[in-house]
Amino acid sequence: MNIKKHYSTIILAGVLAVLSVCSLFVGVLDIKLSDLAGGDVQQWEIFFISRLPRLLAILCTGIGMSVAGLIMQQLCMNKFVSPTTGATISSAQFGILLALLYMPSSTLWGRAIFAFAAAILGTWIFVWFIQRVQFKDVVMVPLVGIMFGNVIGGITNYLAYKYEMTQALSSWLVGHFSLVLRGRYEIVYLVAPLVVLAFVFANHFNIVGMGKDFSRNLGVPYNVVLFMGLSIAAMITASIVVVVGSISYIGLIVPNLVAMFKGDKIRGTLIDTALFGAIFVLVCDMIGRIVIAPYELPIELIIGILGSIVFIGLLLYRLKNGRKAVSIGKRNTDAAKVTGGTAK
Repeated sequence: MNIKKHYSTIILAGVLAVLSVCSLFVGVLDIKLSDLAGGDVQQWEIFFISRLPRLLAILCTGIGMSVAGLIMQQLCMNKFVSPTTGATISSAQFGILLALLYMPSSTLWGRAIFAFAAAILGTWIFVWFIQRVQFKDVVMVPLVGIMFGNVIGGITNYLAYKYEMTQALSSWLVGHFSLVLRGRYEIVYLVAPLVVLAFVFANHFNIVGMGKDFSRNLGVPYNVVLFMGLSIAAMITASIVVVVGSISYIGLIVPNLVAMFKGDKIRGTLIDTALFGAIFVLVCDMIGRIVIAPYELPIELIIGILGSIVFIGLLLYRLKNGRKAVSIGKRNTDAAKVTGGTAK
């Protein structure tokens, strides 16, 4: 085992461990290590009911959204595609609204089922549409996704206003961890098996990202793997939206930042992407808890500000360095030619 090859993974894991411990002691109510060691019942209740569930939800959110973005970028052969720019988040919100309208007494799991179905369907429609666009500029594809997401968001807002559901839906429109408590966040645990499944099929996602003909030449069922990967990304996103709400940019900027240092191969970057995504969300959450303490800013606001700045920087960087830095398809096309396939 080459230790040098895994330096970045070890460093990211260490940083995440330190920040995770610090996060447990940041909040309105002070928790002291000495009180926990002394067996203070009230301190332990706060720890297990609020602080630990919040930390687990943050880690699952950062890992899940980053991995979902990485999968979508590879399968769509575009570095600017993500759950945000692929209409996945908007579709999940639409599914939650349908659950509130037609099953008002449904549990969180019932709403999650609607969110899963809507997120998967919306993501499939987006990819189906962009596959039929003849001129697929690297910037135009995410713009199409943003417009498609706005259409779904418009329909969602219209129905919410019509049936007076805006207040009920508001908690899913802005991402925050303030309501994460024991007993109402466990759905995010679905992220763990889905991320493991993504790692198992990482090589298949790489092959499918090289094009339909190239996949067939290697005996990989293109449509099956494509829709499986999109479904994994959509289910990860939906499970997070149901618990935390809408959190943008994570699946867009984290895979891009990691790819700048580790390359585009999923198996080689998946772990680093997951760790860096968890660190990014954890840092943003701690900033939101500290900056105007004892009040708390929604994490969507912090990530929205930082994500917008980073996204503009990434856009300028990749456009400055040419199409090769923006589109995965360019490198995959070259690889297909070398191996005798034709990537589309």
